[in-house]
Parts: sequence; structure tokens; C-alpha cells
Amino acid sequence: MGVLHRLQVPLVALLSYTAIAQKVIDLGTKQWTLSSPVYNISVPGRVPSQVHLDLFREGVIPDPYVGLGDFELRWVTLTNWTYETTLDGLDSTIPTWLLFNGLDTFTSIEVCGQHVASTNNQFRQYYFEISDILKSCSTTPDLSINFGSAVNITADIASEPGQEVWPPGQVFWPGGVEGVFEFPNRQFMRKEQSDFGWDWGPAFAPAGVWQPAYVVQLPGPAVHVRNTLLDIYRQGQLNNLPPDQNAPWIVNASIDVIGSLPSNAKLFIEIMDIKNVTVASGAMQNMTSIGSTITGSVVVDGETCQLWWPVGLGPQNLYYFKITVMNGNESLVSITKRSGFRTIVLNMTPISESQLAQGIAPGNNWHFEINGQEFYAKGSNFIPPDAFWPRVTETKMNQLFQSVVDGNQNMLRVWASGAYTPDFIYDIADEMGVLLWSEFEFGDALYPVGVEFLENVRQEAEYNVRRVNHHPSLALWAGGNELENLELRLAAALDPGNDRWRQEYEQLFLGVLLPTVFANSKSISYIPSSTTNGYLELNFSLAIPMIQRYDNATKGSIYGDTDHYDYNSLNAFDLSTYPVGRFANEFGFHSMPSLQSWQQVLSPEDLHFNSTTIVLRNHHYPAGGPLTDNFHSPLHGMGEMTLAAQRYYPVPNMADPVANFSAWCQTTQIFQADFYRSQITYYRRGSGKKERQLGSLYWQLEDIWQAPTWAGIEYDGRWKFLHYVAKDIYQPVIIASYLNTTDGDLTAYVTSDLWSPATGVATLTWYDYNGTILAPPSSVPFTVGALNITQVLQTNTKTIPYDLTKAVLKMNITATGSLPNTNDTKTFKHEFFFHALDLSKANLQDPGLQLEYNASTGNFTIEATKAVAAWVWMDIPAGTLANFDGNAFWLVPGEKREVGVVVKSDGSGGKWVEGVRVRSLWDNTQS
Repeated sequence: MGVLHRLQVPLVALLSYTAIAQKVIDLGTKQWTLSSPVYNISVPGRVPSQVHLDLFREGVIPDPYVGLGDFELRWVTLTNWTYETTLDGLDSTIPTWLLFNGLDTFTSIEVCGQHVASTNNQFRQYYFEISDILKSCSTTPDLSINFGSAVNITADIASEPGQEVWPPGQVFWPGGVEGVFEFPNRQFMRKEQSDFGWDWGPAFAPAGVWQPAYVVQLPGPAVHVRNTLLDIYRQGQLNNLPPDQNAPWIVNASIDVIGSLPSNAKLFIEIMDIKNVTVASGAMQNMTSIGSTITGSVVVDGETCQLWWPVGLGPQNLYYFKITVMNGNESLVSITKRSGFRTIVLNMTPISESQLAQGIAPGNNWHFEINGQEFYAKGSNFIPPDAFWPRVTETKMNQLFQSVVDGNQNMLRVWASGAYTPDFIYDIADEMGVLLWSEFEFGDALYPVGVEFLENVRQEAEYNVRRVNHHPSLALWAGGNELENLELRLAAALDPGNDRWRQEYEQLFLGVLLPTVFANSKSISYIPSSTTNGYLELNFSLAIPMIQRYDNATKGSIYGDTDHYDYNSLNAFDLSTYPVGRFANEFGFHSMPSLQSWQQVLSPEDLHFNSTTIVLRNHHYPAGGPLTDNFHSPLHGMGEMTLAAQRYYPVPNMADPVANFSAWCQTTQIFQADFYRSQITYYRRGSGKKERQLGSLYWQLEDIWQAPTWAGIEYDGRWKFLHYVAKDIYQPVIIASYLNTTDGDLTAYVTSDLWSPATGVATLTWYDYNGTILAPPSSVPFTVGALNITQVLQTNTKTIPYDLTKAVLKMNITATGSLPNTNDTKTFKHEFFFHALDLSKANLQDPGLQLEYNASTGNFTIEATKAVAAWVWMDIPAGTLANFDGNAFWLVPGEKREVGVVVKSDGSGGKWVEGVRVRSLWDNTQS
């Protein structure tokens, strides 16, 4: 079908729909009561909300995030709670449904004292007809939802006769079938897995109506849309395979309704650009109507549509798709979705002969392609931004995603074991051009495979795949986190020769999730585990078209993506300890948050490095978790950060104890940033090596609370050293040094992720730490190819005429090239310092830092007047959320650095400027 009309039409609101003759009551407008007879508590409740939030708002409990609320409020978690309201104003003669978009998690629902249903899945949409109950109700009907304690219920499930636990007879086994953090048995529930704790987050295990809920009344032929699918792909496209970019687009639309669809119902579509100009419209073809779902498709000429691109690779062109269900000449219901035309594929095909000729190692590809173009994925891992989803606001997520874009990131891995991302976050990603590698909510465990469990998962997956598929920012579906590379390997090691665990893994992740994705979308790729060696075969004629490779790797060949964690900081900068793969999906090390974040939740007496409260808020326990006797071992958590800080940097030595504590927090952040920079530059350099490495997503983007974690952005949005360093090293064209710690070989490479060659000059200058130039700067002209590298330095630290405790190498590049999808020539600049790994032994001196503020420009200027300044850091006082356009850098004497700032929220009335301070690593040692 081609374009039928070009018409001017009124704007239809994003994700809005209109319906004929239906009555929809938002249950969030009702007055609710939250109660527990065990504690004789009855307070006003809300929908959406969760028990902890309602109790906090009503003054029954303190802010759960303050102090040791994670432990002291567990009585809330171990209690059943009931939400109640009245359903007044209903017509009992009209067919009526309850519609819940999210119940967390184990519930028993009653209307007018009669049982309606029980639920056990936080991630499913539930709808129940209550027409007969209303007819028999002699009073104003009431709605009661009893939420059971997830901790208690999963313990009961685990202890059921015949329940699958491993090793046999044991519910908990450290490092085995389930990674345990605070509460065990999370694999038995379809609830946010991190609600039971993780090494970066608390274990509140909340309960409540966490998503919107409605009463729907449908007189006559009316229907109500409860979910939709919009799938946009190239004609002939198959999942996981690069499509023909010259083929026309197929737009497939599917609507799930409450109510009965007429037998002759049809679908019509109108596609409008962002200015509301129609680019295509008409009746959809290939109509099917099965049960409460109607589906159709249309062919769209690719010449009429502008492509959607990730940030930095092109514009984010978006369109409105208005889909209408027609019964003859009558419009039953219409819905409008915003989407874009793009293909995104995870290419895992075998390395071709032409790639071998380029020097790429044999094996399989493992990289993303957007609209037929391979690109370097730069980003991090996104975790739940709060332990309580109802208080995650669009304002906070807009600020967070702006930090992602400002940090030169184009992809986030939406980590499994949280909750499926709400549509408004995908909307933000669509607008800003941030790709979201999305995962089903399974991680670090082997899961049950009973019939009821698998069916529960299938319905969960189908609802969420259909719900979010229209977002062009959706980059991938992965089955879960660390399943093949961790859990299956543990099973093989601890139960050798028993293939049962792999077979059960395949039942869920290849037998349920893969078919659900493939049946609902041709536009998206799927992998069963976040870290995987990919497939041996992809054959769509097979019942299960994907046969996994697992550990079947040929010597000399490279397969799959990698993750990397090494908490022995002695290895941190040893490049030989980093994995060689096609893509790095997570890697990292933890650090302390800033003093300003700690002050939000701690009493002044707790503001020292190993205070009891800080140690208990650090959930990075050894293997076995808090149920073991040694979970406060100094070799874990706090100890790992302390050893790293002492090993590589001067120990803070400030007279003021709070200032010294702050300096310690900053030093742990410096190590974290330094370590990540080493890994990111290593992985990026791999784009021009045999591994053809095309992606690095570090662990992790943001905090869920105020605690020692792997995050680069703190809970309130404040940037750590890490996010500033990642922003710097994720620029399109960079220079970086690489030291072989065994033989002393020192090299420097220019790395580019542009899609065309760039030319420039690298300037290399050796300085004494007092700022003296030790030799005339050397200039090295270079040309770096598209998505490639070029070497600009080769030397050896054993032969250079400088003592590295007294000398530092400053490397600068200036290059010209073009950003993808532009013809404009752009200048790229980057700076990198090579120094001795152990800065505690370097000849650091007072750099004489001076800070000035220009009120007319709103910029700060920093100058080192006396000596080289290592790790210059500008600090923003508490009460103001802002980020600089550069921070955590080095300066040589006489060099001035102008730094801009973006203020996101300010409670000081502008006085925060007076509280900005600048420090360096040397300053942290001064008493």
C-alpha cells in the first residue's frame, strides 16, 4: 500500500486515545485507606504508591533512606498490608472491569466482600470483570487489595514439598543457584529482584499498587484499549539479522482491548510528522482478529520518511501513528503512538572473508548496527533510580538523561532484575537519542520451570514487549543478567555432568522469552543472557531458531561480549587482565558518594569513613552475602576502596575530620574514575585491533540511594569524578596512553568513532611536576580511519630519560573531521596525561590553584600558578544540583581552564557560586 493522502490534521496527544461511550475511572482519584491489623495502623493511602511511601507521608515511619532504615524498617516488609476504597458512582447494569497496570506483588482482591482474583506478578497487566459482583452488591461496593509479604511468601514457596532448590535439600547456597544479598528465594517471585537487596542497593521489598489502576465500564459496543503493539521494520526483515536498507517499511499495528470486537472490525492508520502533516494514511491490510486483539499492517515508502538516529549519529526524527478501530463507518476507538523509522540490529553473524582480510580475528561479530551502519556504543548501565518507583518523576529522569547526553553516551543497558522501564522514560530516550538495551527481569539465579511459572513469565513478557516495542530507542531484548557467564558456569562446576540446569535455562530463555519476542516483533534482536558467546546457529525453520554457543569457542577466534570485575586493585591498571571481546557490557569498581550526599541521610557523628552506619549501607559483601559470618570482612566493601586509595594516591591528611572524610570519599572516586578510564580507553582502542571491539557500557550510571556504589551519578543527580571522566573519554576523537606494566612499553593511540577519516596533529610534552618543560614538544601528524585507531607514540619507560616520580607526559590532539550524517567539518580537541601509576610517590607540589567567577558569562576560570595540578576538582555546595562542562582534570602552570556550568535546581538563590571550591590531589594531603 502506498501513500493515499496528505492531509493537515489536529495534533493528537502522545499515547492518548479516544473511545466511544465508555466510562473510565482513575483509581488514583479515589480516597484510599492503608491498614495493618497486626500493628493497629490505619492511615490514608494513595494509588499509585507503595506502603513505605504512604507510612512515611503520614508520619508513621521516618524517611526509609535515612540512617539504617534499610534494616530498622524490615517490620514493614514482613507484614501484610491492605489498601481499601469505595467504588461509588458505578452503574451496576453496565459491564465493568478492574484494570491494573502494576500490582506489587502478591495480592488477594475483593469487591463487595467477594473474592475477585489473586495476583503474583509485579510486571503483568491484570484485568478482571466484576459485573456480576456489582449486580449482587446491596451496598456501595468497596475494593480491597491485600498485599502479602513477599519475603514470607517466597520462603513458603521455597519450602514446599518437591520445590526445586539446589543443591538438593538446601534453599540457600552461597554462590550457587541464587546470588543472595539480603533476603533469599527471590527466584521464586516475579517481582523486582533487587527489592531483596543487591550489592549497590537496599532491601525494602515494597508492596502496593505501583502503577495506575482503573475501573472501566463499557456500555453497548464500546471497547477499551489496554495495550498496543507498533512494529516498524524493513520488508523481509528477520530478528537478529541485518535487513535490506533499500526495502520499504512495514508498519504492523496491533491493539489489545477490553470488551468484544465486532466481527467486521477494521484498522485504519494515519502517519503524521512532528508538525502534524500526514505522510501516509489508509486502511490497513492483512487483518486478523483473534479474541480481544486486532492486527493489521501497511507498506510505507521509505522515501517519505526521515530516519531516527541515536544522539551524535544524526537527528531524532519522530512521527505520530494514529490507529483507529472501525466498525463499518463508526470509529470504536483510536490511539496515537509516537515512534520513528529506524532499524537496530545486534549483528552476531560469522566474521566474513572481507573482515578477515582487514585483520579482524575469526569468530563472530558482536556489535550493533543502526540503519545499516555499525557504530561504537558508548554508555553505561541503568539500574532502578529509586527503591520506590512511584516517586521516580519525569523531572528527575529528564535531568538524568540530559546527564547521559552531556556525558557523550549514546546507549544505556537497562539492567535485568529491576523493573521494566515505564513508557515515559522510553519517551525521554526517544527524544534525546539514547538507545536502551532492555532486559527481562531475571538475573544472577537459575529460575523455576514449572508450567505455571513459565506461563506467568510468558504473559509478563508479552505485555511488556508489546507495550514498548514502538519506541525507536529500544535497542535489544536480553533474557537476563549474568546467566550464561555466571550461573550456568557455577552449575557446571558444582554439579558436573548434570545437563539439567542448562536444559531448564533453555526452557525459559529460549523456549519462552525468545518466541515471545519473535512472535510480536520483527524489528528487535534478542539474546538470552547479557553476557554471551552468541549463537552457533540461527535457523528460523527450527522450533527454537537459536542454538547457543556457550563455551564452544575455537582457539584463536573471538566470540561475544564481556564483563569484568577485579576487586584486587593491584591489577587495576594491568591491561593484560582486561578481557578481549567484541563488546564490553559491564565493568567497574565501587566508590563512596560525596560528603553532600552523605549529609542527606547521615547524622554528623556518622560522617567518618568506617562508621557503623556507612559500613552497613555498603552492601558489597563477600560471596555468601550477609547470611555468612564474615560479611564485614575488611577485605570487602570498605576495605577494597581503602586499599585502592592507599595504593595509588596520597592519603588524605586534613585537620578537620569532616573535610578529611570528604577527601577520603573523593580519593575513592579518583581511583574509580582512573580505573574506568583505563578500561574504556582500552576497549575503545579495540575498535582498531583484531577483536574489532565496538562497545563499552560501564557499571553503572546512577545511584538508587546514598551509599558506596559503582555509580557515576549520585542519587540526587550530582556527578562523581567518574561521570566527568567518562564524558571526557567518550568524546568522538581521543588520545590515550597504554602502559605494559610487565615490560614498560608505552604507546599512545588516537581513537576515533567517526564514520569518516579525521586528520590532525598530536603534541607530546614532558613536564617536571614543578611545571618545567623537560624537552621541546614533539608534534606527530596523523590520519585516523573511520571507527579506527592510529599510533602516535612508541617508547619504553625503562629507557626514557625521565624519573616518572618527577615527570608527567601531557598529550594533546587537534583533529578535523565530520560527525555522522553531516557534511560540516568540525574541530576535535582532547588532552590526556600519562603519569606514574602510584601518585603517592610522585613529586606533587602546591599547584597554587586560583579560581575566578565571571558573572557576565556564568563561567569559572581555574589556573595552576605554581606547579602541575593533578586531579583538579571543583566542588558545588549542598542544596544546588549543577554540573560543570569539565571537571576532574590536570593543569600545567600558566594554563587557564574556563569551565561552564549548568544549574538544574538551586535552593540557595544563586549564592551557591560563593561556595564553589577548587582542590587538587595535593590539597587533600594538607592539614
